[in-house]
Amino acid sequence: MKIMYLSLEGVEKSFRNNMNSEIKVLDDISFHIEKGQFVSIVGPSGCGKSTLLYLISGLEKASKGKIEVDGEAVNKPGPDRVVVFQEDGLFPWATVLDNVTYGLLLKKMPKKEAEQKALEMLKLVHLSNYVDAYPHQLSGGMKHRVSIARALVMDPDILLMDEPFAALDEQTRMTLHHELLEIWRRTKVTVLFVTHNIREAVLLSQKIIVMGTRPGNIKTTFPVKTTQDGITPDGVTLDLEQKILAALEEEMEKVLKEELGDDYSFKTGSVHRDTSGDMGSGI
Repeated sequence: MKIMYLSLEGVEKSFRNNMNSEIKVLDDISFHIEKGQFVSIVGPSGCGKSTLLYLISGLEKASKGKIEVDGEAVNKPGPDRVVVFQEDGLFPWATVLDNVTYGLLLKKMPKKEAEQKALEMLKLVHLSNYVDAYPHQLSGGMKHRVSIARALVMDPDILLMDEPFAALDEQTRMTLHHELLEIWRRTKVTVLFVTHNIREAVLLSQKIIVMGTRPGNIKTTFPVKTTQDGITPDGVTLDLEQKILAALEEEMEKVLKEELGDDYSFKTGSVHRDTSGDMGSGI
């Protein structure tokens, strides 16, 4: 029997704008993730993907519905859920080791124990030779490795990743795909990964959730059966990319009509796969 570890039922989220009008950004979000799964979320800009991660992390509260982790309601941040943001967020004045130990020391772990645990995690992300380096001395990919180490050292049950590789060049991104999958297999952490890059989602995930435009909703889901090495596309990968693009065309047209006017017409099948797999690359 499969264990549904992360569960969302009828989740909605609304904000009030400067005119005190209520704006709904998420509507009737329901899905379930098994313990240890790697799941990606894709969708057009502004559909609420990041907001959804913040709700699951407990950084924001849902306006309606329920979010549960292992049967327990989520109503505040907790050490079982850690977010890795697009920006690395490292402390520029602190060394790599100090950045990774920071959360452990906040939990009152003895410094020596915290440093030993951090060193083990830095070895896992291949940064053992950079423990005394400062963020400005690191490449973009190395900074993201530090961010991942800082998250994983807290022993989370769920790793929430908000477009962590979006700003990286393609070669660095491919390298980090491979390393992230290795870390995931070794730690067995549950991963929920937000991305605009369809190929990235296909190469990393066991399941892909496709969201519709505002207010964000679940349009469809795709199980993934590929090489799942984070690097190598194959015939199955390319076919799945096209299916996801087809599912998103209507949503992308809605976004463009909002930005360019209702007379804009989005030709079906006009989006073609490119080397990056980014949504909207053919527009």
